[in-house]
Amino acid sequence: MDSSTHKVYHVDKMHSRNHLDLYFSAKEDMDFGDDSLKFPMANLHYCLISDHIRGDLAIDASLGSFIHHLCSVSKFFKEIAVLKCNEHCIMEVSKWLHNHTGAFDWKHASSFIAGLEGKRDQHEDIEIRLKLSVKQVLKCDFEQEIIISPVVLPLVDCVVSCFLLDVISKNEEEYMKNMEKLIKLLKPGGHLLLLSYINQTYMTVGGIQFHVLKYDESFVKNTLNKLGLVIDYYAWQKRRNVNDLTNYTAVMFTAAHKGE
Repeated sequence: MDSSTHKVYHVDKMHSRNHLDLYFSAKEDMDFGDDSLKFPMANLHYCLISDHIRGDLAIDASLGSFIHHLCSVSKFFKEIAVLKCNEHCIMEVSKWLHNHTGAFDWKHASSFIAGLEGKRDQHEDIEIRLKLSVKQVLKCDFEQEIIISPVVLPLVDCVVSCFLLDVISKNEEEYMKNMEKLIKLLKPGGHLLLLSYINQTYMTVGGIQFHVLKYDESFVKNTLNKLGLVIDYYAWQKRRNVNDLTNYTAVMFTAAHKGE
């Protein structure tokens, strides 16, 4: 497959609602539930509890406009600032935050987290908790040295990033530069919680194929080590669906902390 024909996520403005419907919905024909929903939520939940990761402020810099991975984060951090590369994603997240008509329904995700927390009938409480935690939804630009400029935030206790660097980085060198910009937002001792797809080269949204940087698990680990992060936890799951919308072979979760 000729990757030169692929569109670029943050340049060609991927349709965020189509992305949610294809990869994150509760529809019966949505094939990616184990990989895109359950695996990220279960590992974030486990890591936050077992490693006692918590604090005042967390930043989320993730692909698209999904928010399910932040359900557990909202239990351990007083505030969350959500960063998005385009206005369409900001609008989609804001629609859900403010209970607007037509907002994406995340009941299936909040119900899963409620089960993990032993509160099976309290999914609405999980969503309310998350909505109260998200204090800002900001535009970010990885072309800038400080990606949230001109907004000024204090260094944060935690950065969560799901699949974003994969789609905005043309090559491994650019991935490392973009990762470094994320790490600059962390306090010394702060935590990075990272979701990655392994060996992916494209994803299809609205019939359009978008570029994804292909890498293996060793590349992720080596990148974090070179940037001074210590890996605390790592989980890997072989792809559990058959679907030609995308071509990753596994999904990976990595937790690391920044040196003091």
